[in-house]
Amino acid sequence: MTMLTKIGNSQGIRIPKPIIKQANLENSEIEFEVVKDGLLLKPTKKTVRKDWEDSIKKTLSNNHKDEAILNNFLNDDDLRDWEW
Repeated sequence: MTMLTKIGNSQGIRIPKPIIKQANLENSEIEFEVVKDGLLLKPTKKTVRKDWEDSIKKTLSNNHKDEAILNNFLNDDDLRDWEW
């Protein structure tokens, strides 16, 4: 059990690590859903770059653009030096 805690003008809760692990919430963005008797927390499904290649190819073929543009969109070499 936990209590709501004041955080600035808002309120929050601390979720024990074993519960986070059991609920598969580790390192996830959390989606909130208000349900009849409370609040449901669930990890969001990440769709980062899902189907990008197909979408870009479709866009390029529709506009008769150079295929080389696709390589620029999908090339992450310029991100190597970034710290995430």
